[in-house]
Amino acid sequence: MNLYTMLRRREAEGKPLRLGLIGAGKFAAMYLAQVPKTPGIHLVGIADLSPANARTNLERVGWAPETYSAPTLDAAVRNRRTHVGENWEALVAHPGIDIIIEATGNPVAAVSHVLAAFRNGKHVVNVTVEADCMCGPLLARRAEQASVVY
Repeated sequence: MNLYTMLRRREAEGKPLRLGLIGAGKFAAMYLAQVPKTPGIHLVGIADLSPANARTNLERVGWAPETYSAPTLDAAVRNRRTHVGENWEALVAHPGIDIIIEATGNPVAAVSHVLAAFRNGKHVVNVTVEADCMCGPLLARRAEQASVVY
């Protein structure tokens, strides 16, 4: 069984993986272009220092404005939409999110985001390579202690 098959199954069961994205810049935009085409995932929320730039990137990669118009994270979960805002703390703490994708490109901020996600029981995909290069073994240990996947 491959990942795509498992994601299609989750989609059919109405149980998508619920994701939160921190950072919606250049690298994240490449991922955002794939989200609408990937079954079995729901990007619940995006936290970025500039929500306006995040919305611009969403539009640039083909997202329809109504898909990222959820006024809150709760509304996003309820209506299978995406919320765009600045509050990464709310994103990592929200009970409706399973996995955090850290894509800020800022290694110091990334480590803080990743550790906060672990404290909240979230699995993490860390795209900020510099943070992993500097702190990867420590972050892996912390993930293990939190019983999450890093």
